[in-house]
Amino acid sequence: MAQPTQATTEHAPASGHGGGFPPFKAETYGSQLIWLGLCFVVLYVMVAKLALPRMASILADRRARIDGDLAEAVRLKGEADAAVATYEKALADARNRAHTIASETRERLARESEAHRKSVEADLARQLTEAEKTIAAGKTAAMTNVRGIAVDAAGAIVAQLVGKTPSQAAAAAAVDHVLKR
Repeated sequence: MAQPTQATTEHAPASGHGGGFPPFKAETYGSQLIWLGLCFVVLYVMVAKLALPRMASILADRRARIDGDLAEAVRLKGEADAAVATYEKALADARNRAHTIASETRERLARESEAHRKSVEADLARQLTEAEKTIAAGKTAAMTNVRGIAVDAAGAIVAQLVGKTPSQAAAAAAVDHVLKR
């Protein structure tokens, strides 16, 4: 025969806590508020007495370091500006000295060049004078020879044309008469 089966459910033994989420239990709510307040006060005191003074000292150190760095930067900027001014003054002085040296050198070279030019011109004038004297002497000698050649040529031409040779004196007189015109 069939026996009726009965379903039984067994519950697991409950732990030491009662059922439900403890923060939502009304019977523990008051003590939880007290512990929350107590922990908040302890944490607040720890933060106020330990953490905040350390943070304030760190911020003060940073501020002092930043102010010191800014003062140092201002001092170094002043030194840099002074160095730049000194450099620019030295550069301007060097440019002025270079300009003065260049002007003096240019003037000295111009004087030397002028003296050399005058020397060369004097030498050329002397050579030109000597050349003119040589040419004049050569011209005089040539003219002397030309007169003799002209007398001889006139005598030969007359002899060919007329068939009779003129006297040397007559040919010379005719050449002198033509040269004087």
